[in-house]
Amino acid sequence: MQNKCELDLPFSTWFKKKGWEPYDYQLELIKRPAQFSHDVLIAPTGGGKTLAGFLPSLIDLLKSPYPELHTIYISPLKALAEDVARNLTIPIEEMNLRINVDVRTGDTSNHRKRAQMKTPPQILLTTPESFALLLSYPEAKTLMSFINTVIIDEIHAIINSKRGDQLSLCLARLQKFSPSARRIGLSATVSDTDHISKWIAPADQQKLVRTITATPGPPSEISIVKAKRPPPWSGHSGQYALPELMEEIKKNKTTLIFVNTRAQAEIIFQSLWELNDECLPIGLHHGSLSVSQRTKIENAMAKGDLKAIIATSSLDLGVDWSSVQLVVQIGAPKGISRLIQRVGRSNHVLSASSRAILIPTNLFEVIECQAAIEAIIEGDIDDISMNPGAIDVLAQHLLLMACSQDFQFNSMHQEVSSSFPYRNLDQDEFKELLNYASNGGYVLQSYEQWRKIDQKKPGIYGITSKSISRKIRMNVGTIVEAETLRVKKKRGEYVGTVEEQFIQSLSPGDTFILGGKVWSFVRIKDLSAEVTSAEGKDPKVPIYAGGKLPLNSSLARRVRKIISDPVSWNKLPNSCREWLELQKKAAHLPKNNELLVETFPRAGKWYMVTYSFAGRNANQTLGLLLTKQMEFIGLAPLGFVVNDYALTCWGLRPIKKPEVLFNQDALYDGVDPWLGDSSLLKRTFRQIAIVSGLIQRRFPTKNKTGKQITFNSDIIYDTLRKYEPNHILLKATRNEALRGLADLSRIEQLLELNGSNIRHIQYDRTTPLAVPLILEVGKEPVYGGHAEELLLQSLAYELFDEAKVVNKLKKNETI
Repeated sequence: MQNKCELDLPFSTWFKKKGWEPYDYQLELIKRPAQFSHDVLIAPTGGGKTLAGFLPSLIDLLKSPYPELHTIYISPLKALAEDVARNLTIPIEEMNLRINVDVRTGDTSNHRKRAQMKTPPQILLTTPESFALLLSYPEAKTLMSFINTVIIDEIHAIINSKRGDQLSLCLARLQKFSPSARRIGLSATVSDTDHISKWIAPADQQKLVRTITATPGPPSEISIVKAKRPPPWSGHSGQYALPELMEEIKKNKTTLIFVNTRAQAEIIFQSLWELNDECLPIGLHHGSLSVSQRTKIENAMAKGDLKAIIATSSLDLGVDWSSVQLVVQIGAPKGISRLIQRVGRSNHVLSASSRAILIPTNLFEVIECQAAIEAIIEGDIDDISMNPGAIDVLAQHLLLMACSQDFQFNSMHQEVSSSFPYRNLDQDEFKELLNYASNGGYVLQSYEQWRKIDQKKPGIYGITSKSISRKIRMNVGTIVEAETLRVKKKRGEYVGTVEEQFIQSLSPGDTFILGGKVWSFVRIKDLSAEVTSAEGKDPKVPIYAGGKLPLNSSLARRVRKIISDPVSWNKLPNSCREWLELQKKAAHLPKNNELLVETFPRAGKWYMVTYSFAGRNANQTLGLLLTKQMEFIGLAPLGFVVNDYALTCWGLRPIKKPEVLFNQDALYDGVDPWLGDSSLLKRTFRQIAIVSGLIQRRFPTKNKTGKQITFNSDIIYDTLRKYEPNHILLKATRNEALRGLADLSRIEQLLELNGSNIRHIQYDRTTPLAVPLILEVGKEPVYGGHAEELLLQSLAYELFDEAKVVNKLKKNETI
């Protein structure tokens, strides 16, 4: 619904020249009733949501211009900040407004950052990390004392993460500098605004948040690709549908192609170029490319010069490119909100339907894609889960604030606890954390390197030296990725980054893909990988850790529901429907109220397949715990594999009574010994140690290698575990491992709902539904896509023939 224009000049004239009228929610943000101090705006993509957030600031700066920093805009992505800056400059220039806008991210040059400190823009666009770094300078108080508005874009993508904890703490510090600053949160995909309303406001202003919800735009047009070849049983390449994708690229002005991993982006880009007989301009964008390469692609897209671009999550939030007519998602989205955001990049105006095609990469993903489409049609958006504020993030924040100025214990505790994630932080825990930040804790306090904060006088804390401040600022951030090396041409031009572990697997002359080009590895020099341009038929694809996204709970429930309901299969492609029909005929379908467990022999081993629908992380943990139990009772386990939907364990002896393995008490008894002995806890500790400042990766003269960091971290972990088992970082490590990587809560939920209703059926061979998992057993990665599909296809036919004649040994046995 639109409203008669109530804007003053020159804004009303500008809207009329564009042929637009402001939407109700844009005008609502301008009005700002006295009883509200902060706002949450929920509006569909393409509806002028970001402009709505800026309009109050533009109007205020026109009426009362002053040369101070007036508005801070915070984006979850560097690319989004740059894109918004470009789009915001257009109305400012067309209305001849004398308003300065600038961007400050990790890609901004140091020279430009220094200029911003001396002469700040009136509107600054930044990211949570750069905002935290800005607050760490002594000039921060002067710089931010006149802040009028903080705009947090795509707020749903930030608040339920460590970046959200970091940003919440930064807003608490800003509140101290500028108590009357208004906070505006923007989002297109939120089902429950209660969490956002609580998060965005200071503790004493929870009731002063206004929620504005816009009328939804027209429904999106989303479909599953209709390819000549059926999707494979297993794998993640999507190669089978690339000919159809190429035809879509030719038909549309610009096609934005999303994939879930950087490695997949490189593979798809290379494969599309092999099909690109018309030499259409196609780009590639992900976080491991150089700044210049990413900027070049972003500028080309903004001008409409590209026919297609393959991207990861580096472009899936808020980016506004008018030339994009179609979005393609390769691989299942793993979350409904994520898919809505990506689909919304096409036809980015409120009056037009967004168009998207989904390309599932295997049969299970076909069902997940259909489940996601149905969820969007029904308006079922992912819930936002809010965890307590992370301890390592708070430790980093205290170090940064100490770099800025000395602080008083009670005042800082009050400031921190005014942020929503840390609202329940008591003084004892805060004191324990501050002691750690001061000297590393009881065991480490005698070592000078961990003395970063001093107690200057009773209750007053400050940084120990300027050199410590510099090191702390060099290690800001809450996202810990694997150690990388810069890739440079022999003449010195920067290409991008690859993970250190991948480079160490190469020999001189080996070729690999980066940025859509083939490079030949020469040597490692000065912590950089030196390369030359090359041509290679079988280049390797760099492996990037942390790329796989786990299936969220709401989408998992929908996948299970579709599988259990044959009536819903008529919406599925023929190949997927035939697969499920064969399972129904020859075996048993997983039901909503039961945990289906299949056992069968194959090639001299015994397999147990559990259809949990709990997500990859939870299944990984469940697999580890189950094999521990199998070993304990003498079933001689040999291994396990997982996907988002199920897991299979195998061993030398038949599993006749799986209810013994799934006994909750026995499983939970195995959690602590497993965690203590597993690499999971050490890996989690390493990440927490880096974020909290215990271990620093970057130094003024050089950076530590991944091996050095791992070695140092493991030594500290073993020492603390032996001599200070209650160290605050060890407690944080265990909690984070259980909640995050281990996803133990989903296992608990699974067993509570279905643990008493285990349906165990023993068969004489592999069942149809188990084929995708059996294909994963012992599979070695084959890079390049085509070879992987051929390898899997051959084994799939063999297993499928088996599945057609499967027989039950124990029919309908319920435990």
